[in-house]
Order: sequence, then C-alpha cells, then structure tokens
Amino acid sequence: MKPTDVKDPDYFHKVVDCQWACPAHTPVPEYIRLIAQGKFTEAYLVNRRSNVFPGILGRVCDRPCEPACRRGRVEEEPVAICRLKRVAADHRDEVAHLIPQKPETLNGKKIALIGAGPASLTVANDLAPLGYECTVFEAMHRPGGLMISNIPSFRLPEEVLDEEIEYITNMGVEIKLNHRIESLQSLLGEGYDAVFVGTGAPKGKDLWIEGREEAAANIHIGIEWLENVAFEHTKKIGEKVLIIGVGNTAMDCCRSSLRLGAADVKVMARKPREFFKASPWELEDAEEENVEILVNHSPKRFVVENGKLTGMEFELMEYELDERGRITETRVAGSKIIPCDDVILAIGQENAFPWIERDIGIEFDKWGVPVVDETTHESTLNGVFFGGDSAFGPKNIIWAVEHGHQAAISIHKHCQGLEVSDRMPRGVNLASAKMGVNEWMYSNTFDGSLRREMPLVELKERLSDRKKEVETGFTDAQIVTEVQRCLNCDVQTVFEAPLCKECDACIDICPVDCLSIVPVAEESVLRQSLKVPAQNLDQAVYVSEALPDTGRVMVKDEDLCLHCGLCAERCPTSAWDMQDAYIFIPHVTEEAEGVAAE
Repeated sequence: MKPTDVKDPDYFHKVVDCQWACPAHTPVPEYIRLIAQGKFTEAYLVNRRSNVFPGILGRVCDRPCEPACRRGRVEEEPVAICRLKRVAADHRDEVAHLIPQKPETLNGKKIALIGAGPASLTVANDLAPLGYECTVFEAMHRPGGLMISNIPSFRLPEEVLDEEIEYITNMGVEIKLNHRIESLQSLLGEGYDAVFVGTGAPKGKDLWIEGREEAAANIHIGIEWLENVAFEHTKKIGEKVLIIGVGNTAMDCCRSSLRLGAADVKVMARKPREFFKASPWELEDAEEENVEILVNHSPKRFVVENGKLTGMEFELMEYELDERGRITETRVAGSKIIPCDDVILAIGQENAFPWIERDIGIEFDKWGVPVVDETTHESTLNGVFFGGDSAFGPKNIIWAVEHGHQAAISIHKHCQGLEVSDRMPRGVNLASAKMGVNEWMYSNTFDGSLRREMPLVELKERLSDRKKEVETGFTDAQIVTEVQRCLNCDVQTVFEAPLCKECDACIDICPVDCLSIVPVAEESVLRQSLKVPAQNLDQAVYVSEALPDTGRVMVKDEDLCLHCGLCAERCPTSAWDMQDAYIFIPHVTEEAEGVAAE
C-alpha cells in the first residue's frame, strides 16, 4: 500500500465526516469551537458562507452531518450539530454590516431567477455582491418557497425566515412577488444573460383508488394543504384525520392537524418503520404529541357513505426481509376499515413544468424532468440552469443551497464567456495547533456527557397556538456541555516519518488503539495486521512513508482516531503533531478572483 497523499484535500476532508457529509460542506468543528469561545457572531458567519441560512437550517435542516458524526462511533448519539447552528444564530450580534453587499458599480449582466426558494436565493446571494443584477420571480405573495409554504411556523418562525431572506434582498436583489412565469420562452426574450430555475417540486402526488372522486372534498394533497394552512386559507379540519405517507411532509401535516382542532390523528404507513423516509426526530416529535403511527397498512379504498367520506379501508401487509433488511416477499393478511373525517395525502412530490415549452432546446427525460448536468447545473439550453428540487427531484434545503452555490459559479462563467465546467480545485491548508509543549488551540479532553435534550414548550400551550415555536433552544448550561462533545475532527494527527524512532510511545498511549507500526503490505493484508483490524472500508487508513530504522510503516485507522492529541504529546521526537486542517471549498467569489481563499 502506497503512502497516503495528505496533500489531497479530499483525504482530510473525508476524515471530518460531518463536513464531508454536509452537501454544502459546512466546517462544523470550526463553528462549534467558536461557539465554545463565546464567539457567536463569528460562528454564524462561518455557517453563512456555506449554508446561507444558519437560523433556518439550525431549526429544520435534514441533518446529514449528524449520522456521519464521529461521536456516534463512541456512543449512541452524535453531537447536536444542527441545534448548535441555531445557537450561533440565536446568540449572535447584528451581522447585516458584515454580510457582502451590492457593489457601487454593477457589471451589466442581468440574471433571472424563477422561484424564491433556497436555491434561487443562494444564487442571488452569491452573484449580487459581484455586480450582477438579480431579479427573482415568485408566484406567491411571500418569498421563501417551500420554506414558507410547507414548513409550519411551529418549526420555523416566519420572522427567522424573513430576516435571513432580507440579508439577500439588501444586496440589491429584487424579488417580484405574485409574478408567476407562464412562459420560459417569453422570459428568455427579455434580455437576461442567464436564467436559473429554482421552482422546487410543487406538485403533490395523488392517490387514485376507489372512492377518490366521491370523497374529494375531504381528501387533501399534503403540500397544497400545508400551503393553505400557512397562508390561513385553511383554519380547521375534522376531528379524525388520517395522514397517508411517512415522510417529513407527513409529519408536518399530522402535527398541523392537531393545531387546527383534530383530536385523533393517525399516520398510515404501507411498510415497516425501518423503511420510513421521515427523519427519526420528526417521528419522535409527532409521537410526543400523541400522533399514532400505524405500520403495514396499504390503502385500498376511501369509504364513502351517502356521498360523505367516513373512513378508509387498508390491506394489512406482511413482509419477509433478507439479512440486509430488504423486502423479499409480500403478503396481504386481511383488511381493516379506519374511520376518519379527512385524509391528507403526503405520498411524494413531483416536478411540474407546464410553463416550459418543449421546443426551445431543453431536453426532458422520461419522467418529464429537465436533463441537467450534475456539476454545472446547466440544462441542454445554453444559459438556462436548474437547482434544488426542480433539478434532481425532492431533497432538502441544504441540498438546494449547494446547488445554488454551484449554479452561481456556472452562471458567472457563462456570463464571462468561460467554460462552465472548468472548476477551481479544492485545497487544504494545515497549521499547527500547538500553543505550548503540551497545549493545543482546542480542547482535546474527552467529555463523556450525553447529548443534551432540546427544551420544548408545554404540550397544551403549543397545540393551542399554530405559530408557537415548539423548540425553545438550548440553555446556556446545555450549550457549554454540548460544544465539549465535539471531537474536533478537523484538527488532524500529522506524522513526519523521518523523525520517528519507533519507540512505540504513541502506540502505548493511544486510548483507542488506532496506531500500529507494521510491515508494508497490500491494503487488505495491512488492514488485518493492525493492533485492531480496520474493518470499516468506508474510512481510510493513513499509511506513512517507510520509517528510517526498519522500513516498516506507521498506520493509523481514521475510523478509530478520536483526535485527542495524546500521541503528539507523548512523542519524544515530535514526529506526531496536531494540525488544524482548513479545507478550501471554492465559491463564485474565489472563482471570480481566480485565487484560493486564505
């Protein structure tokens, strides 16, 4: 196995599992350290460069970082990364003057953005400070896209959403509300230098089974119903409500139903719980509010009596699973009728592009979705770009933000006559974390505290007010404890082979046995020869150059390492050092300047 190339930025980036898993690659340990130092404003700005909406995402992010968190390998629960993002947003000082602003002189390029959701807003956020004239066209009377229409206020207060959108409009970005685009071809004729489509996946899926048409008045499409609730067109619902589907939209529907007067709310799942699409915490929040979740119920028909919906009949399913948890056999074990007054369908979303003419050069696939380059986000029509759910189907806000960052780079290059696929490479900068003989710029002691529980508003109070935010945020004491749970995975153990005397001091002191000195071998053999065999093939093993005395190699299993720094403290020759790894992720600003950020 060849020595590890630590100059490859992706090597250390992958070791910071939370940052690697985040679509926008937010430097999680960096902002958590800033919070630990009481530097909330700095932590907010670090977040904002990557994810643009720290206050929003600190409440409603899908948290792909947390399952990846290395803390989850030490104990059951990861660091509360998302909730610490909210801490930075809630405790910061005023930041309006610290956010990039519109330049005095524009560059003469005009960009049209369709839909005022997170993808379009991110594109505008990135391009406006470079002098682009950005105009956002929004069909609704409020900006935010699905963030305002489909995420209930009890999870995301409107004032938080409005404030973070205002930072972008203050850059000179114009948002034209109540302005639905009916023809892309007409828009292209208005002289824009590029067009970005960020319209989301605005069409909810229907369920056409027996009784659907007869009971139409009491059957609601989830995302449309949530929009009507958000804008107060819908203010009540029946006493008994069934929610069909088990994604996050379904969780918002069932919890919103309780706040509109429903007394008995059931979520109906066709498959077992391990197949649910909803985030685990969303399920927990719904059940904490006494929502009942029934598994293995497959919709068969809507029960209609005298022209009125009275219930739904479900087939009771049984499944056989293989050793990987995949369904191998399905059986119907009977049926059951469950009474209800209303049914909300939350079984998925689809793109809808009736306003895009099919003869203007945009190619669509067999599902009616535009063919979009996954790197550049450009469609088959030069100068038209897509992002967010409208590009690759329903995902989540943080994915839409990353799409916006990448599309902004492409739009800039397109407007400047450059090749849109020519991307600036990522980089890595390592700086020693040493502040003294055995003192580091970060806390390297392991804190055994368990994950803090989010304080919640009392159940009766929250259900009586649809807009009452349920989560109140961490207390000061909880903040102090939770930040110490971070293992500082971006502070890397860096090894200088020529300095090593093979004294085994680092191996002896390592608390997790992640270090070994072994003869060089092929990776499969080398992994098995370590003090603790490296079984996780998804995580790298570090392999040094040949050691000067014996020709053996120092190997570190990145899957086990806690970044505690004891090896560097113990090493008598300073062959080991703890170094802060700054991963440079280029955005359009750096692309425009043509230089890597410091």
